[in-house]
Amino acid sequence: QVQLVESGGGLVQAGGSLRLSCAASGRTFSRYTMGWFRQAPGKEREFVAAINWSGDSTRYADSVKGRFTISRDNAKNTVSLQMNSLKPEDTAVYYCAGERTAYALVLVTTRTLYDYWGQGTQVTVSS
Repeated sequence: QVQLVESGGGLVQAGGSLRLSCAASGRTFSRYTMGWFRQAPGKEREFVAAINWSGDSTRYADSVKGRFTISRDNAKNTVSLQMNSLKPEDTAVYYCAGERTAYALVLVTTRTLYDYWGQGTQVTVSS
């Protein structure tokens, strides 16, 4: 059974930084694209960032490009999201997600293509 457990959320002032981590278990982590999504109150869950199975390709939403960095450690089965220059509009519950296709050639942003999800971690950015 695949499990994804996020950590690292919290309250931070605008302009500050947070680092989210996601620990994965239950399948061969190093074969799959991993992503981060977020959901603000009253809004749909949206794509934030993705990293391919080997860690040498990444993709970001335009709203976070240049501020957020996704990375992974396949030896430790973890994926992280470093968030800098945070803005109040970054406030949301952040979810770690695992894509369904092993060794995928394309980094997908569609949430329905991610089969595995963590429970989410709250990030609140105050102005």
